[in-house]
Amino acid sequence: MKSNDPETKCKEDLIKELNKDLALEYAAAIQYIQHASVISGGEYDTIQKELLVHSREEMQHAVSLSEQIDFLGGAPTVDVEERKVAPESLEMLKQDLAGEDIAISRYRERIAQAETMQEYGLRRVLEDILVQEEEHKRDLLTVIEKK
Repeated sequence: MKSNDPETKCKEDLIKELNKDLALEYAAAIQYIQHASVISGGEYDTIQKELLVHSREEMQHAVSLSEQIDFLGGAPTVDVEERKVAPESLEMLKQDLAGEDIAISRYRERIAQAETMQEYGLRRVLEDILVQEEEHKRDLLTVIEKK
């Protein structure tokens, strides 16, 4: 039920966006598993293992987001955003990189929302997620830039 109260509206908007982030985390975890399974070429051995680590971290992000959404009074989504697949290994990594760029941008926005609403615990959780997303980006760029 939507509210006309500005504070309630801000909270509803935050929950909506957190649920979008959650759906993106589910998709990222699935995509990383698929890419790790099908990526080929000796030059991708190290990143292949790292993609599985990324997948586990994305699922932990999903758990953290679910807890925060529930704490804010929302219901965590079970929706999954679009996943990307490609027949070529380098293209897979570029798809993963694009997903990380989206996540980084969205988490910066969410951190600002949490700050505005004085939801400092949520802000901290989001900052921790952001740090890992930035690490994922660096991991991917290390391999992509060598090609």
